[in-house]
Amino acid sequence: MPRIESHHRIDGPDGKPWVTFVTGIANDLWLWESQAAALARDFRVLRYDLRGQGATPPTPPPYTIELLVGDLIGLWDGLGIRTSHLVGLGLGGAIAQAAAIGHPERIGRLAACCCRARMVPDFAKLWHELIATVQAKGIEPVVEPTVQRWFSDAFKAANPRMLDEVRAMIRRTSVAGYVGCASAFLGLDIEEALGSIRAPTLFVSGALDQRGGPPPLMAALARKVPGARHVSVPDAAHIANVENPEGFNRVLTDFLAEA
Repeated sequence: MPRIESHHRIDGPDGKPWVTFVTGIANDLWLWESQAAALARDFRVLRYDLRGQGATPPTPPPYTIELLVGDLIGLWDGLGIRTSHLVGLGLGGAIAQAAAIGHPERIGRLAACCCRARMVPDFAKLWHELIATVQAKGIEPVVEPTVQRWFSDAFKAANPRMLDEVRAMIRRTSVAGYVGCASAFLGLDIEEALGSIRAPTLFVSGALDQRGGPPPLMAALARKVPGARHVSVPDAAHIANVENPEGFNRVLTDFLAEA
């Protein structure tokens, strides 16, 4: 698979510690606006679009977790980043965990958010259906079901303008990138290696997340990583950093401040 130029943005002053944010499927770097604003005074903040998401060009699917970790490491190498704290959500949380397993010398602190470490059959069924829909009809038919799945009913009712921004973000995903990244997610199987993670690690769930990274699942993952903790953000479903940015940012900044 050819190397790509990952679309990225850097905020914050030179000389501060790096913190890198990794998105999930049908996300782009807009996802982390609130977190970049909260951290850019004390950190050098790197956000980027996964292969085929947002403004990063796609390559033909399928992709693998290893390929997407390679994109992250290649981006760091190109920017001269030797070590960085690492925060990922959804598929991005899986990529962050895999990076911490495969490249421990590059990771400062690890925050794996609203994510999994292994695909399971009942969840795989949903993703096979989504891939088939996108291959047949494009991105548009999955936009509304995705928005509905990501957030709580109360948030959706109270924040129509934010939901329109989320819909626009989903529409910026290429068909090849969606299928590729979803294929990588279907191949996720790193749970047995979590015990090798050496970075200080925090698993962050949304208290209302029913499916993407439910709190009991995230708490179980934390027990597999030496010294890891689990924190659940209240009043937030799967995209916890958008649904409750204040609560999410408080958890994240406290964790990074421990460094």
